[in-house]
Amino acid sequence: MAFISVSGNDTIIINNQLLTAFADGDNAKLTFPNELVTVKPGKNGNTLFATMAAGRLGEFVINLIRGSSDDAFLLTLLQQQENDLPSFNLLDGVFVKRIGDGSGNVSNDTYSLIGGVFTKRLEATSNVDGDTKQSVVEYQIKFSQVGRQIT
Repeated sequence: MAFISVSGNDTIIINNQLLTAFADGDNAKLTFPNELVTVKPGKNGNTLFATMAAGRLGEFVINLIRGSSDDAFLLTLLQQQENDLPSFNLLDGVFVKRIGDGSGNVSNDTYSLIGGVFTKRLEATSNVDGDTKQSVVEYQIKFSQVGRQIT
């Protein structure tokens, strides 16, 4: 039996703000750069397993249209974080991927994003050869906890 996955119309919400001013290509990418468990073989076939807390960290990259209202919203939050990290309210959000089965049934693949901070400042380029990436701003956010649920 073959399975079909039809995706599109994803939703991203950060601090209760629905983001819509996405750029082209990969406009959002959630990755998990660290392992959940370390496994190390020992002598005589013994094996050691250790939980890695860093495995729960999620890195979220969002590419928005530079100068959009979504860019201004996230920039304000970034500036608040830079001005006084101890008083900054950590970011939270939701990343929902809508998955269809080709027969009209839709599931929501939902990532809950908790305890986020911006990890890099915003870069910019100027280009006279028509590179459209100069109109994109990339926000990099790390979340301390990411949960996933399919409904």
